[in-house]
Amino acid sequence: MRQGLGLQVLLTCLGVALCSHGSLPSEHAHRRRLSLHGHRERGKEGQVLHRSKRGWVWNQFFVIEEYTGPDPVLVGRLHSDVDSGDGNIKYILSGEGAGTIFVIDDKTGNIHATKTLDREEQAQYTLTAQAVARDTNKPLEPPSEFIVKVQDINDNPPEFLHGPYYARVPEMSNVGTSVMQVTATDADDPTYGNSARLVYSILQGQPYFSVEPQTGIIRTALPNMDREARQEYDVVIQAKDMGGHMGGLSGTTEVKITLTDVNDNPPKFPQSVYAMSVAEDKVVGEEVGRLKAKDPDLGENGLVTYRLIEGDGMGVFEITTDSETREGVIKLKKLVDFETKRAYSLKVEASNVHVDPRFIAWGPYKDTATVKIMVEDADEPPAFTAPAYSFEVEENAPDGTVVGRVHAKDTDVANSPVRYMIPRYTDIEQFFSIGPEDGVIRTTRLLDREALPWHNISVSATEIGGHHQDAKVRVNIKVKDMNDNAPEFATKYEVFVCENASPGKLIQTVSAVDKDEMTQRQLFRFSIALEAANNQNFSLKDNRDNTAGIYVTGKVSAEWPRTSTCCR
Repeated sequence: MRQGLGLQVLLTCLGVALCSHGSLPSEHAHRRRLSLHGHRERGKEGQVLHRSKRGWVWNQFFVIEEYTGPDPVLVGRLHSDVDSGDGNIKYILSGEGAGTIFVIDDKTGNIHATKTLDREEQAQYTLTAQAVARDTNKPLEPPSEFIVKVQDINDNPPEFLHGPYYARVPEMSNVGTSVMQVTATDADDPTYGNSARLVYSILQGQPYFSVEPQTGIIRTALPNMDREARQEYDVVIQAKDMGGHMGGLSGTTEVKITLTDVNDNPPKFPQSVYAMSVAEDKVVGEEVGRLKAKDPDLGENGLVTYRLIEGDGMGVFEITTDSETREGVIKLKKLVDFETKRAYSLKVEASNVHVDPRFIAWGPYKDTATVKIMVEDADEPPAFTAPAYSFEVEENAPDGTVVGRVHAKDTDVANSPVRYMIPRYTDIEQFFSIGPEDGVIRTTRLLDREALPWHNISVSATEIGGHHQDAKVRVNIKVKDMNDNAPEFATKYEVFVCENASPGKLIQTVSAVDKDEMTQRQLFRFSIALEAANNQNFSLKDNRDNTAGIYVTGKVSAEWPRTSTCCR
């Protein structure tokens, strides 16, 4: 510090009023005077001592941004109290922007901003001011640092950086349900004035939605908004600075709000009565018809299931749900017969699979419809009076003997006459014939029970006229036995006897068979044939069990004949 030197700095602050009026204040307007006062004191030795008193209170100054006037903006003035105006003192400036943005008149100490400043690019500048001797550049005071702050003006509108927005909210939501929060930003200084104080409002989307002015939270504003009536809403939200007052800048964003589905609709049949038909020749499991209850809800909320709840066809028909088409499919559970019952009635119930407990009071979530099913007559084949027939006929009965009669009739309403025949492949040798009109079966040749005891044939009955449908039935014919076959020995016997066989020795047991039918109590009678009756060497004993024993009656000797016939 040099003795006897004082530095006086004059600074002019340009306020908001400058921007509003569009003119610069004079150099003497709004002056802030900061001084370095010097005091002279006499020392012990009599010399004059200079003691400087530092009184720096200025350390920051303001320049309004975006000034576009014709002249540079006066930021402030440096002045030394030893400056007598003779030009011996030079003022210098260094730091951020010195010489480019900020310039100083080295004679007067006036500091000007030569360029338009934008606070959003740089909010402040740090500079250093100093007074030096012009001829020697020797500092008269140590350098002093100060800050020039760029004072904000409201030159930036709010921006929604993440718009447009997409939001979803369930239909039928209560009033005040939060949909989403939108947030805008403002590049202006939030610490100065209201340039960055934002207020939100809704420009489009009333009366369905509202927005909280301070938070930007969008909420539902109407009750019972129905997705099925309207699903999407285009909402426009505005953010305005200056606290929303007149003169503030604003920005907008779009919010597309989609109502998501809830189960608020019951299924509904388009009609109350459905007519269907089924042919009597349909098999169990075949589809009879379909019906569908409509539910405008989506996904699981619109799932419908079906069931039969009453009707005289409950045991004859069943209903299932087609997983792809969501239709109720009525199928045949039992066979139907046109001649027995020609019409059925069913009541079908359609109900939601998933019911939202919040809307149970709006129910019931079901609907019913009546299904009338008519049975159609099918051209059915004739029906025999029995599933199979069994007859008996004596063997060796003369040709034309009646075996039995089959009967079939046309079950259709037309009741057409029936013609009978025996398919040749079931009676290849043509043992039987049948009357085409009366169904009487007769023999055509002698039947031999021992050759073929059973004849299994088929009889066909065909409608005369119509579609010539036919039916077949099995006919089993038993040939009854006649005693037309003599007994026969079971085998041909050849017996050998030792010569030393004693009388009374059993040498052979014989048995007999008969091709005719035998009862359990039927016995054969055995005796020695007449042509061997004079043979005294052997005897025969009937055992009464369809066997007989042959015995030696005398002493066997070598003189006996080599062979002997006993019986046959």
